[in-house]
Amino acid sequence: NRQVTYSKRRNGIIKKAKEISVLCDAQVSLVIFASSGKMHEYCSPSTTLTNILDKYHKQSEKRLWDAKHENLSNELDRIKKENDSMQIELRHLKGEDITSLHYKELMAIEEALENGLARIRDKQMEYYNMMKENEELVEEENKRLNYELHQKLMNIERGEMENGYHQQQRAADYQTTQMPFAFRVQPIQPNLQERM
Repeated sequence: NRQVTYSKRRNGIIKKAKEISVLCDAQVSLVIFASSGKMHEYCSPSTTLTNILDKYHKQSEKRLWDAKHENLSNELDRIKKENDSMQIELRHLKGEDITSLHYKELMAIEEALENGLARIRDKQMEYYNMMKENEELVEEENKRLNYELHQKLMNIERGEMENGYHQQQRAADYQTTQMPFAFRVQPIQPNLQERM
């Protein structure tokens, strides 16, 4: 009974919130939690729940968020400022917007660029040496594989030669066993050769 009553009343309240929003052009936000923990909400199409909560916070001067949320907000602001500062520094490193910088700031940027360039060259040399080693290993592996291929080809040729010799020997043995006598074919008309 309570569940059915809750469902009917919830639908009625949401319907009334929609009517107030449309008929009176009011900004309405409604959040309902059932005893099961399920949430139902409605918010006017012209606004968001966050905007309504911000307005409530400002007008009522009640603290909706605890200290943890405030700390997170402060941390977010700090990170945004740090990000902006890093963006400016990055533009300076690219050589943009440096007209307003002092001599010492320009020297610091130049030193940072030289250090970065030295590290990049060291990394390039490391990659170059690694590629050289890999190239040598590949060449050694290629030589070894070529040698193995050459050996296998020689073994195959040697086997074919031996097989060919044995096949020829068998053919000769077969001929001697099958044909013990040699015959000479005589022409039927011996005089034909003389006429030509």
